[in-house]
Amino acid sequence: MFKPSLLSLAVATSLLTLSQGAFAQQAAVAVDDSLEVIEVTGIRSSLAKAIDIKREKIEVVDSIVAEDIGKFPDNNVIEALQRVPGVQVTNRDRGEVGTLSIRGLSDITTTVNGRQMYIGTGRFYTMADTPASLISRVDVYKARSADKIPSGIAGQVDVMTQRPFNFEGEKFVVAARGIYSDQEGTFDPNISAMASNVWQLDAGKFGALLNVAYAKTNWRDQGITAGAVFPYFTGSPEGAGLDRFGNTGDFPAYERINSAYWNPGLEQGLPNTIGSTLNTNGVENEYILSRDAVFASDLSGQRERPAVNLSLQFAPNEKSEYLFEAFYNGYRETVRNSLFFSYPDSAYNINFDDEIEFYEGTNLVKSRTVYDGDPRYGVWETDFNSTDADERQTDTYMFALGGQWELSDYFHLEAELVTQKSVFTSDFFAIRLLHDYYAMTVDFNTAEGVPGLEFHDNPTTADIDESDLLDPRLYSMGPAWDNGSRDEGKSDALYLDANWYVEFAGITQIDFGLLYEKRNTNNRSRGANVLVSQYDIPMTSMPTAFLDATENFFDGRAQFPSGWLIGNIDYMVNNKDFFRELYGFTDENGEPIDNYLTGGASLISRRTFEAEETTIDLYAQAKFEYDVPGGILDGTFGLRYTDAKTPYIFDRVDTANQIVEQDKGENSSSDILPSFIARYTFADDFLLRLSYTETMRRPDFGSLNPYTTYSKGVTSVGTGTANSGNPFLKPTISANLDLSFEYYFGEANAIYATLFDRDIQGLVVGSRTEIYYDYPDDVDSNGNEIGELLHILNRPDNSANGSLKGYEIGLVYFPESLPGLLDGFGIQASYTNLDSSQDLPVYDQDAPTNPEPIGYDTVEMFGVSDSSYSVVLAYEKDAFSSRLSYVWRDAFRYDNEAAIFANPLARYRAPETSLDFQLSYNVTENMVLTFDATNLTDEKFQAYYQYPDTYNFSSGIYSRTFALGMRYSL
Repeated sequence: MFKPSLLSLAVATSLLTLSQGAFAQQAAVAVDDSLEVIEVTGIRSSLAKAIDIKREKIEVVDSIVAEDIGKFPDNNVIEALQRVPGVQVTNRDRGEVGTLSIRGLSDITTTVNGRQMYIGTGRFYTMADTPASLISRVDVYKARSADKIPSGIAGQVDVMTQRPFNFEGEKFVVAARGIYSDQEGTFDPNISAMASNVWQLDAGKFGALLNVAYAKTNWRDQGITAGAVFPYFTGSPEGAGLDRFGNTGDFPAYERINSAYWNPGLEQGLPNTIGSTLNTNGVENEYILSRDAVFASDLSGQRERPAVNLSLQFAPNEKSEYLFEAFYNGYRETVRNSLFFSYPDSAYNINFDDEIEFYEGTNLVKSRTVYDGDPRYGVWETDFNSTDADERQTDTYMFALGGQWELSDYFHLEAELVTQKSVFTSDFFAIRLLHDYYAMTVDFNTAEGVPGLEFHDNPTTADIDESDLLDPRLYSMGPAWDNGSRDEGKSDALYLDANWYVEFAGITQIDFGLLYEKRNTNNRSRGANVLVSQYDIPMTSMPTAFLDATENFFDGRAQFPSGWLIGNIDYMVNNKDFFRELYGFTDENGEPIDNYLTGGASLISRRTFEAEETTIDLYAQAKFEYDVPGGILDGTFGLRYTDAKTPYIFDRVDTANQIVEQDKGENSSSDILPSFIARYTFADDFLLRLSYTETMRRPDFGSLNPYTTYSKGVTSVGTGTANSGNPFLKPTISANLDLSFEYYFGEANAIYATLFDRDIQGLVVGSRTEIYYDYPDDVDSNGNEIGELLHILNRPDNSANGSLKGYEIGLVYFPESLPGLLDGFGIQASYTNLDSSQDLPVYDQDAPTNPEPIGYDTVEMFGVSDSSYSVVLAYEKDAFSSRLSYVWRDAFRYDNEAAIFANPLARYRAPETSLDFQLSYNVTENMVLTFDATNLTDEKFQAYYQYPDTYNFSSGIYSRTFALGMRYSL
């Protein structure tokens, strides 16, 4: 693996280009609506083009263009966007950046060439699935006029592919990169090719373009997590008489407190001062706080993304033009997880004096030694490994046929028919291995938030070493899961847009249009599982080909086992029928059965829901322009009416996956969304913009499900979870105010600042109440009847409002006439500051059937960092160009812990950074060689429960990537 100082190597390589002579490229000329026809080469030229887009657009827009994507070390659109002002990214796992937010909000509409695109039954398109090599330009709209699609309260990202009329004539480009991932240790291909030509025929001008891309990524992510914090009595609580499961009887010290005596999910957590008590039946009883689990994931996978774009353009004359486009995006991923899970709270023979270490001055346990087994129940395996295989596939097709016509000197019309289909499938197969151990010492925070774990040998057993996690004699087969789902979505849409050019009281243009769309979505699912109490065989009797082990876990950067026994995932996947028969998922003929001894579900796929949505949008807007003192005032104002009706069918299935109940209904909404955007241009190079716009987000189809599902949970905490949808959800509406100042100077130089305010009404958050559900025929892992079990019910509701305000500043600067070797340096930088709040509802726990808020807690919004910035140092000289890019975002609250767990409630991501580098060399006019590197500083990504020093949560390491590439064009 690459371990030496790659950062110093990258910087040194960049500085070497100082000796290479004069500037290679100059900025592109002014840009208008036909700017796509200009081929961009060179870093400074591409930045100049992006700046001109920002300057010429009426809306608040930031852009990246072809050379930006091609020159940055980016594998997909999200990675390319992380340097745009106001854009924050996270989830740098699985070999790339995966999640995008605009000014802290991730609710973003993605369009492809202005057309709304979907994945499966979702509302949005997965931008990470688009290879960067397919893109000519990306516009990030932070304030939109009435003619733009209003969905996505955060903004819109419009991804534009290449078209043949973008080029003067024949064009051919081929690119290939070999990408090395240091944690996985593989080289993977990322290839693309584009062929385009334009012909002047007797019938008119005709162009054809074909663009294909294929990317494969092997990745490995590793993480260690300390579980939630629970209270334990330091002695048998007086006046209680209940054990952790709510049963009466004697129990040992440090018993977990039943939830009847404390409220889980407290925002600040229970007091952790020494001697803290809880009242149980009128008596104050002292407690300590400790974690319920420590677990680790060794994730690996292989992802493939094929993509094809076909574009045909025909212009019979100067007054009309026709377009046909076909776009295909594929996604294939196989995810393998070797999960290691330990329950340090499940064993009770703890020596208080010798084997518990507390954080100084607190009752919070830092480390402890626990022993397997419970004196009342006998041996109870509290440790397991899980062999998980998740196979996912998406195929998304979009076809568009349209035209535009200049019907007169005063009237322009565009029309387009768009049809698309997207199918997403997922298959999950997992088998647990139960681990029998003697004793383990767990340190929930060894250093810098990373948990540690050590297993001990039993001195009384000479023939086996219980500290050896690779010995199959310590394992037996546990429960198994065999689940799958299929999402399918279809859409047919008509887009009509008209422009009427007028001259009346400063009004220069009136735009109006229609969007009519009909969507059909459906979900099917299947599932089967067997509990350990009903199937348990030793690992030593399994085929030897099934035995496998992890290696070099966490790269030696933690006091944690470097490996453990696991099932061979490839063997498991290739022999599913063997394991299905072993677990009773099939009958003696190998056919799926309709009912199991366990009451589990069959392998037969059943419909979960179907929905058909009809959307009608109408808009009208006017553009104005006035000569005012000192400059020009122009802009737009308009209204957009949007109406949607969504009839749906949801099916409730029994334990044999048979439909036993069906709910039919309709969710509907209609809204009028105003927009006003004004731009004041003065002193030639200065701009002021003021905008007021409203955006929206409709609820997801699956969230309308009225039925409640119940789960006993994975950690056996004595409380289950329940989830239900809400058929009465309404759209979330955001009122957006933006004020920006922009100054453009020189070539490709600009400085700009924006103030913004978002007032969000009807945020969808989960209502949390308590509900009991009876399991009359089910038993726990000790063979005891479960009966009626307390569940925490989560149900979405439009019961919260949010506020987001802040400012962003940006700079692009290439100094003119720098002396000698310094000539060619430039900088691109941006900074965003955010202040957010949301009102989370508080519910009456005793009224689960009528979850009306009885109050609100005001907290920061999920996913919003207070500060973020990016700095790009660019340098071009003769045939060389290079960039060194640094991106940073502050800590942020990303979600709340599950309500069944303890405290504190909020989970935060620690600050995240990424240092990336790119170097290119023009071998000839047509050939360019490239070297790219990401995550040069080999960052560790972490999360914590509100107090990072004592309430750490997870730590993860992801791969650095290094790529060598070549681009050839004619």
